[in-house]
Amino acid sequence: MIPIISIVGKSDSGKTTLIEKLVPELTRRGYRVATVKHDMHGFEVDREGKDSWRHKQAGAHTVVISSPQKLALIRDVEKDLTLDEIRRKWIQDVDLILSEGYKRDVQPKIEIFRKEKHKKLLCAKKDNLIAIVSNQKFRVGVPCFDLEDMRGLANFIEKDILKSKKEKEIFLRVDGRPIPMTPFVRDFLSKTIKGMLSALRGCQTSESIEIRIEGEGQSG
Repeated sequence: MIPIISIVGKSDSGKTTLIEKLVPELTRRGYRVATVKHDMHGFEVDREGKDSWRHKQAGAHTVVISSPQKLALIRDVEKDLTLDEIRRKWIQDVDLILSEGYKRDVQPKIEIFRKEKHKKLLCAKKDNLIAIVSNQKFRVGVPCFDLEDMRGLANFIEKDILKSKKEKEIFLRVDGRPIPMTPFVRDFLSKTIKGMLSALRGCQTSESIEIRIEGEGQSG
């Protein structure tokens, strides 16, 4: 599963600037990074009069704009999606997701703090805070990095998040709900599925396997 880190902080703390500095450091190391920006006030990406805007105004639920260089998706949603929902539905083929905001989400958080602007931290360890980036030292049980120390921060993310996630994992979801499994069941499922796939051409080796069963609802 792609790891997620939420960059959080109070207003004017520099969340976007931190992401702008951190992403190049991670990409230089060969990692592919996706970013998610949380906007509570709503947003528009297709300008009035453009073809995509006209498609949406006509009532299309989903509009996709595709070119040889990039692709954009505009889609109606019924609620404010969690980071896990966004990851499962729309983000693939990356090594890490950095989000800006989502301070109430359950994902691991790195808080940026500037002593000249704020008096106290927004998060604590109980909020899944894993690190602080600041021009002030904190002793709250998590690493604290200088505002310009992107190398140190990237080293931390690489060691504690990216490399630790390379271990074999298996997850089970039913109707979108994560189902907890004992180590025995997890190992049994993994070995059974891989054993079956090993008999199929082109599936002898694999880094990621996804199986989805839809439309199997029971009646009665």
